[in-house]
Amino acid sequence: MPPVHSSPYRQMEPALFSLLHHTATAATTEKRSSKRTSTTGGLLRIFKLFPMLTSGCKMVALLASGRPRKSLLTDRATTGTLFGHRKGRLTLTIQEDPHRLPVFVIELPLLTAAFHKEMASDIVRIALESETKTHKKKVLEEFVWAVFCNGRKIGYSIRRKQMSEDEVHVMQLLRGVSMGAGVLPPPPSEKETVAGDGELTYIRARFERVVGSKDSESLYMINPDGAAGAELSIFFVRVH
Repeated sequence: MPPVHSSPYRQMEPALFSLLHHTATAATTEKRSSKRTSTTGGLLRIFKLFPMLTSGCKMVALLASGRPRKSLLTDRATTGTLFGHRKGRLTLTIQEDPHRLPVFVIELPLLTAAFHKEMASDIVRIALESETKTHKKKVLEEFVWAVFCNGRKIGYSIRRKQMSEDEVHVMQLLRGVSMGAGVLPPPPSEKETVAGDGELTYIRARFERVVGSKDSESLYMINPDGAAGAELSIFFVRVH
């Protein structure tokens, strides 16, 4: 059954509806200097609107330094999907191509309903921090992550080596979807319990993937057609 793209939106949070229709309002009305780039201005807006991450999160140093110069980056677009039952936890997948298997899958210690509320603020920063003593792995190959959302530590998660049947079900349904938000039919194994868990909702978008170093990567959501909308950023950092 193909993903639903129309009528279910009346049942969704206003933040998801506005994201799909590109009508989310700007998070601030501060004027930018004409010498700033749009990216730098967006990051400065974030710092003014939200407190810095807790002192226990080494992501502070990464964010405070701003976005690295273009010459230091290996940039490419990637697909990110956040999905889950309204009363369940949120799952994040990262794909280099919507038709390929995810290169990163993790269930975040964040309820889907709580994520929807965060999206209503127009700016969401999810930070994943891994502590390791080796350089042999790529940063996205680490397993144990401390997770922060808008500066608050919300717990720990372990990256999955393999997707569950339910996650495979979602990836199959969204195989032909490049971006959007909506409600999906529940996996066959959950049809009897879906009423208790709530609808299975998703947000899929294209992200600009920025490799700052071997220990840090960032994903910046690309709003369709350059329209103003919610700002969603995901940061990965490895500390030693």
